[in-house]
Amino acid sequence: MGIGELDREAHVPAGTGGAAAPRTLAEALRARGDEGLAALLRARPDLLSPVPNDLTQLATRAGTRGSVVRALERLDRFTLQTAEALAVAPDPAPYPVLLALLTGDDGDQDIEAALPRAVEMLRDQALVWGEDERLRLVRTARELLAPSPQHPSPTGLGPTVSEATAGMSPGRIQEILTAAGLPATHDPVSAVAALTELFTDRDRMGALLDTAPSDALAVLDRLVWGPPYGEVTANPAPPVRWLRDRGLLLPASPRTVVLPREAALHLRGGRAHRSPEPHAPALAVLREYRPQVVDNAAAGQAYTALATVEELLKSWDQGGPAVLRAGGMSVRDLRRTASALDVTEQVAAFWLELAYGAGLLASDGEADERYAPTPAYDDWLDLPPAERWARLATAWLTGTRTSGLVGGQDAKGRALSALGPDLDRGAAPEVRRRVLTLQATLPPGVAADPETLLTRLRWERPLRGTTAGTAGAPDPGSGAGSGAGTAGGAYGVGTGHGSGHGSGHGSAVGPGVGMVHGPTDLRSRLALWTLAEAELLGITGRGALGSPARALLNLPLAEAVAEPVAEHGVELSVAASRAATLLGPLLPEAVDHVLLQADLTAVAPGPLRRPLADMLSVLADVESKGGATVYRFTPGSVRRALDAGRSASDLQDFLTAHSRTPVPQPLSYLIDDVARKHGHLRIGAASAYVRCDDDALLGEILADKRSASLRLRRLAPTVLAAQTDPAALLDGLRSMGYAPAAESAAGDVLITRADTYRTGARTAPAPVPDGPPAPDTTLLGAAVRAIRAGDAAATAVRKERPETAEVPARASGELPRTSPAETLATVQAAAMTGSAVWIGYVNAEGAASQRVIAPVRVEGGFVTGYDHTADEVRTYPLHRITGVAELADDQV
Repeated sequence: MGIGELDREAHVPAGTGGAAAPRTLAEALRARGDEGLAALLRARPDLLSPVPNDLTQLATRAGTRGSVVRALERLDRFTLQTAEALAVAPDPAPYPVLLALLTGDDGDQDIEAALPRAVEMLRDQALVWGEDERLRLVRTARELLAPSPQHPSPTGLGPTVSEATAGMSPGRIQEILTAAGLPATHDPVSAVAALTELFTDRDRMGALLDTAPSDALAVLDRLVWGPPYGEVTANPAPPVRWLRDRGLLLPASPRTVVLPREAALHLRGGRAHRSPEPHAPALAVLREYRPQVVDNAAAGQAYTALATVEELLKSWDQGGPAVLRAGGMSVRDLRRTASALDVTEQVAAFWLELAYGAGLLASDGEADERYAPTPAYDDWLDLPPAERWARLATAWLTGTRTSGLVGGQDAKGRALSALGPDLDRGAAPEVRRRVLTLQATLPPGVAADPETLLTRLRWERPLRGTTAGTAGAPDPGSGAGSGAGTAGGAYGVGTGHGSGHGSGHGSAVGPGVGMVHGPTDLRSRLALWTLAEAELLGITGRGALGSPARALLNLPLAEAVAEPVAEHGVELSVAASRAATLLGPLLPEAVDHVLLQADLTAVAPGPLRRPLADMLSVLADVESKGGATVYRFTPGSVRRALDAGRSASDLQDFLTAHSRTPVPQPLSYLIDDVARKHGHLRIGAASAYVRCDDDALLGEILADKRSASLRLRRLAPTVLAAQTDPAALLDGLRSMGYAPAAESAAGDVLITRADTYRTGARTAPAPVPDGPPAPDTTLLGAAVRAIRAGDAAATAVRKERPETAEVPARASGELPRTSPAETLATVQAAAMTGSAVWIGYVNAEGAASQRVIAPVRVEGGFVTGYDHTADEVRTYPLHRITGVAELADDQV
């Protein structure tokens, strides 16, 4: 919208008691209270970047294409339909005309009740202005939503008779009047008006259509709900010729005809839309459980989520997979990680992105860059389980990383990899919170039907649903997004049941998590991914929202709500603390013992306390998980504990202290046997060497054919040299059944620990916002005050100086120009009299502005005074003041 629209005049509507109606959008905004301006800036935060100088600038910015597109994207379906109806209505349009376009000739009480709210919402967002007698859609919104050959209207309507006949010859228009049974006119304008009047007259239009051939009516039926354009041949069929002769089809191009808007509205019974949707679709109930069952299932899955993240990062303690040159993990490494966790690749990508988003995982930044846990991971492990879950849930809820895109392609056709770039979607946090909030509108224990949930989301943001991929705002006229990106693999939400805990990581999680190719629009895919990820994370249990999740979202715990509940200023950290408090009692209590069995296994009857779990993970290998975890002792696992610096007696004492059953004899023998052999062979770096006091053992190794790949040769009776590195030599001898130990250059045994490798200090990746962030109350109040003050200064009436040859008249909006001596004299006089003056000022960056100040002191080349524009006392250098003008007497 340009300045021309801001200055467009409007008549005073009847019934306003003589009060002047706003002539421009700026005047309509000027008539609002501070709360109304704050509501506009809250709904459209892009208008605050930067803060407008005055209300005229705010109105201009509110009419720019980018800002209007963002505002239209945030409208619900009925409010958008209202705007679309205004786009095809006369400008300005009285409220009854708008109502008739939505209800049609038959009327609709639901629409009549919902329309005031829709109009008020459009007014609040500065998309519509004016009184009910003269409603105006801002020009940019009308251009986006009005019908055109390039961008058909969502209403399916075409151009008006006046627009369709704009290039038609006067003689042809008169022929149409004659064929339609109308008298000839003296000019094309009156002829078009007569044809328009015919099409809008219900009785006369009905009589004309009664004479139409049935085939002609069939043609109209195909065009009436859109698209209104059709192709014709040079010699059209008689039904088409009959319609064309009477103006019911007008030429849009040499081979295309269009159904005029007025004729289409008559055929539709006056309705602009086939199916107006004044009310949000209701959510259907999929299943209903007792709230305790839901909370227990969610808590079980929350525990599984903690175990999965811990297992994932523990497996990378010595360094994870390499980072690709373009960033992210390779497909092979992702497949290997999924196999280790016993999950699908898409679910493995979710756990990776969750750990990355929580700051527990990052690249080490070295030359051969690899992924590894961060120091924050160790701090996370020290937290109680409920607090660890709250941190993961908070990172997921607020993060913009979208694991569901992994496996798809970006706008340039490149594959999207886990932990790689281009996985941020700014809409993800809003969709996640909205999906969970909608689920909270149902009673506790009730799971929503996913299809109705998607239908509700599409109703709330119909234009957002058309945006698919990484970028590209949708064209509101055509309803099609220009972004790119494919679904790739996606989580699917089915109707199965889960056991709550499951026997693996994410193998049974409530409503069934599978891999399907779902909807193509990004918002719907985000919603489906949210449902699946919330179940994996323990936000929901069996598809219903758990009590800890309600606390995390700051929602009521014991009753359903009809509308989304605001955060009421509660910090997310406080909500996370409340959620952890509720989750804590639901999680299984950690135990400090295991049950040793004679088959070299140990059974953990529950989650183990941290020191016991850490030591047991080194001493034994996990064999199976479920309600109880089974560990198996092997020569390799015992050797791993000995490599970590433990002695055989230390291991025996540890098992005795933490087992409720006696240490089985086979396990004792295993530990003693491995310890007896451990360290007998010593390996160091020459390239690499093997040292042993038993020269016969070295001869045995040399004679073994399996050592050929190590390329060993004897340097001394007790030393072998190898043409390989120490790590490969260690692995090779261990695979042959020996138990070598690495040693340092000083000959000491090197002790390897599981937690030795960490990245440097890393911060969690910052979310990529979807547009400007929502302003807080303090910023809104300051912005409204600044805009009001600037507007008061901009609209203040100045005394005009008489025009002379030396001093020409100042153009509107131009900065005042006075000589330095005159500037100094004027501000000194104003300081003595206490009056305000209007100044032009250029700051150090060269930006010019107009200000109204009340000088109080002028000295040292500076003027200090109260700045009405900034609403504070400021000091200005006199050499940066372009000129001074006195205010009119009624403004002083």
